[in-house]
Amino acid sequence: MKLYKLTSGILLEQNGEFFKLNSSDWDAVVNQENLHQYLQDEVKNASSVSKEEGEKLLSSELLAPISQQEVWASGVTYFRSRVARMEESKDAGGGDFYDRVYDAERPELFFKATPARTVGSGGKVNIRQDSTWDVPEPELTLFVNSRGKIQGYTVGNDMSSRSIEGENPLYLPQAKTYDKCAGIGPCLYVPGSPLPQETEINLEIKRNGETQFNESIAISQMKRKHDELVGFLFRETSFEHGAYLMTGTGIVPPNEFTLKSGDEIRITIGSIGTLVNFVS
Repeated sequence: MKLYKLTSGILLEQNGEFFKLNSSDWDAVVNQENLHQYLQDEVKNASSVSKEEGEKLLSSELLAPISQQEVWASGVTYFRSRVARMEESKDAGGGDFYDRVYDAERPELFFKATPARTVGSGGKVNIRQDSTWDVPEPELTLFVNSRGKIQGYTVGNDMSSRSIEGENPLYLPQAKTYDKCAGIGPCLYVPGSPLPQETEINLEIKRNGETQFNESIAISQMKRKHDELVGFLFRETSFEHGAYLMTGTGIVPPNEFTLKSGDEIRITIGSIGTLVNFVS
């Protein structure tokens, strides 16, 4: 099942059929004890919407699937990310930090964005004006309810200023957190069981309509387990409305590539869908 947040309420897609939920309170809906079962019960009383009308709503009213949730992120969860971040920081003397955290018991977790700094599918993301090397990081993103239970998934775009972080690892917050620094969407995918390990993440970057980069990776390549990451995030931190947790990237464009204004970023994850962002 897929939940879409609209300007006019909440749309549910199930087996290709659309339904308008009676409740428009996003936070209340997604923080149910068992969201999948709740939606199965709710769809029995929801208003049916034709496929044509559902697609029209998605094209005209779609918002990021977030209300009061914080967005957090994980780092160095794939081998390729470890290598890339060691490369970008070696001149600053911080390269071995990432090698050590890759093998450590404690994962790297950091605050990414407030809801106001997050955009949905079709929205514009920013690259910092004081950065010279910027990339998108395509990430499977977990939705975790207020009780620390993984309830669903979405697609995440963790925009990153590699030149700033490479200058000094302590600059990570500035490299990661700024206005329109994160994209999530297009929906909150709520399956009855965890995503299969063969699920693939694909990143495609287009410039002037032409593909500049295209690569995929399976989530089985992650070193860290989802429950492990969530366990550390919720250890001493509470989330009244739940939280989104980006799980890291295993796809890194070549060092000579940097995003430019007007670029189109397309991130597709299996049954979840495609998150499309444009660089402002």
